[in-house]
Amino acid sequence: MIKFLKRYVFHNIGLKALSLLIAVLLWMAVARNPVTEIAVNVPIEFQHVPDSLEISTEHIPEVQIRVRGPERLVHELDRGEVHATIDLAGARPGERTYDLTGKQINVPQGVEVTQVVPSQFRVSFDRRASKQVEVRPRVIGTFASGYRIAKVEADPARVTIIGPEKRVHSIENALTDPVDATGVVGRASFTTNIYVADPLVRIARPKGIRVTVTTEKTGRHGVGPVASAEKHQ
Repeated sequence: MIKFLKRYVFHNIGLKALSLLIAVLLWMAVARNPVTEIAVNVPIEFQHVPDSLEISTEHIPEVQIRVRGPERLVHELDRGEVHATIDLAGARPGERTYDLTGKQINVPQGVEVTQVVPSQFRVSFDRRASKQVEVRPRVIGTFASGYRIAKVEADPARVTIIGPEKRVHSIENALTDPVDATGVVGRASFTTNIYVADPLVRIARPKGIRVTVTTEKTGRHGVGPVASAEKHQ
């Protein structure tokens, strides 16, 4: 019995005790900081978009990333620390399906990606195009008694728009925000902004638009509303 104890129990007792201590410490560390899992919704980030292309998909879904790790790390995880990135180098006009896996997800050290939803998504691309369109002022309000709109001018009168080729070609003008011309007698100028209805088309150099409203006498008395005027000449 003594030989058995010496050979199998007390042999290398120091190493065995150290191993036991390490195991106990590891167990205590895990017990104090258990593993947990949460879901984080993040936008898809596109990298290396070709200069000649525009993304023509209007609604890009957010991605739900399920991550697992020590409870403290996971609960302190900020959405800004999780990135879902897609490399668009080599993209061409048309539709393309991209896979979303853990390889496309960047998370802090110590946190593991367990699931990505959706695991695939489709993106449409179109050639980038630009053109000049007319600025159409919008005028609202009530005139002074006996006056009406004689002329409405925009400065600049035309602006350049940029976006996916098919969408750019379908747009004929850019509109201003409503200008309230209530009480204008003679001539008055207003500074306002412009926009295009398509969310994927943008103004090349956005800046304030100067709208000048000129009124004239009608030869009649009475106050009447201004019908949302657009480019009276």
